[in-house]
Amino acid sequence: MTLDTFSRPLKDLRISVTDRCNFRCVYCMPKEVFGSDYNYLARSEMLSYEEIVRFVRLLVNLGITKVRITGGEPLLRKDIDHLIKMLALIPDLDLTLTTNGALLTEDKCLALKTAGLQRITISLDSLNNDTFSSLNDVDFSVDEVINGIDNAASAGLTPIKINMVVMRSVNLESIVPMAKYFRDSGHILRFIEYMDVGDSNGWKLDEVVPSSEIVEIIGSQLPIEPIAPNYLGEVASRWQYTDGSGEIGLISSVSQPFCGDCSRLRLSARGELFTCLFASSGYDVRALLRGDTPDEKIVDTVASLWRNRDDRYSELRSEQTQQISRVEMSYIGG
Repeated sequence: MTLDTFSRPLKDLRISVTDRCNFRCVYCMPKEVFGSDYNYLARSEMLSYEEIVRFVRLLVNLGITKVRITGGEPLLRKDIDHLIKMLALIPDLDLTLTTNGALLTEDKCLALKTAGLQRITISLDSLNNDTFSSLNDVDFSVDEVINGIDNAASAGLTPIKINMVVMRSVNLESIVPMAKYFRDSGHILRFIEYMDVGDSNGWKLDEVVPSSEIVEIIGSQLPIEPIAPNYLGEVASRWQYTDGSGEIGLISSVSQPFCGDCSRLRLSARGELFTCLFASSGYDVRALLRGDTPDEKIVDTVASLWRNRDDRYSELRSEQTQQISRVEMSYIGG
């Protein structure tokens, strides 16, 4: 087990396989910043699948047990199921993926499942088409995402988690309809407080809807009660409907920071390691992977990076920390 300065173990690795996305969500990749002239990574700048697999195999030695594939939109990366297949050969690795659902055709879901993907998380911020379109900013419809969710369920990529980022002036009224729709579905709907990740999303504290308020809103129509976490350090607090019709999760990075239990390391598509979602810079491991660096040296480098880790941005969130430049969510995958 590899521990940082606050005795937090290294367990989870989030891998961004691309910085591109087919959505322009206002809280992640606003169109006015990520326009047609935006300078995305060239293919040669991104880690190859072989480099990613080598890195994951090495990090298993440091305690990594879970890998989540992210983006950008990871399904935009060509032959992503080939990467999944290679990673699935690593013993005892929990392998998941986060997507906006736009590309979850029946064939793609079956290919991902066959390759070895275990579960999937899908973003959906409203059931109202106008609201959803204003958020994704590319006029993508709710029905198309719902179809992707159904395809993933049919392929056995379950239990599916549905992520909803809540913004007070945008989709507050969507909370209860979302809860009602996904109750009894077998899927786990998770409400995420709007976070100040990156420098481009125009984050304002008054747009944040605290999880406590979300609980009150849902509980006023659908009685819920808290339940124990599945494991120590689980990001979402768990609640269940009192009639046994399912559960929801709440991710409270702003109102109830969970830095104290954070066990996540993030690898960008370019091969930079970040020890915090709110980091301003990363460590270049691409140079190590593309050079003649021995495996032992790479392991020692990452171990040292983690052991010196002292990040706790959300616990220290203040005007001073908000003024520090932060890497964009689309670059390291949220």
